[in-house]
Amino acid sequence: MEIRTPRLRLRHARPEDLEALHAVLSDPRATEWWSTPPHASLEKTQVWLDGMLAGNAEGSDDFVIERDGRVIGKAGFYRLPDVGYILHPDHWGQGLASEAVGAAIAHVFAARALDELTADVDPANHASIRLLEKLGFTRTGCAEKTWNVGGEWKDSFFYSLTRQAWNARIEGSSARP
Repeated sequence: MEIRTPRLRLRHARPEDLEALHAVLSDPRATEWWSTPPHASLEKTQVWLDGMLAGNAEGSDDFVIERDGRVIGKAGFYRLPDVGYILHPDHWGQGLASEAVGAAIAHVFAARALDELTADVDPANHASIRLLEKLGFTRTGCAEKTWNVGGEWKDSFFYSLTRQAWNARIEGSSARP
């Protein structure tokens, strides 16, 4: 499975992606809002990658992100309908996360009989909130102390994107001159 965008290639993970994914998952800037602390060892990333590889065999909608042939992150759905994404900080601020997550969403709505996708984001993660809202997600709720990451409790904003809202967004953007 492969998805191409103007600047990116999204594909299923491969065993040889280990070092590139470790570069992302061991970076404290990248994992500040992630569901685990930075990976302290290659072995920790190997366990994480093994989960992605197992999902591939089941027809996963979770993808690594490649730019110019180099893995720079991941975007997709480890467990439907929840979207997740992480990008190496060297690639922040260029619209790449939006491009990758948008492509993964389009794929899922085209390939799966789902009417709604969801996201869980830390209220302090303003960049991720902007990304989700740009893609058409709306906030549906919040909760305190939903994630314990490295001994620190994190809160959550919950977001939802319906197929109807996604289609209206796509139709609206294609109607613009």
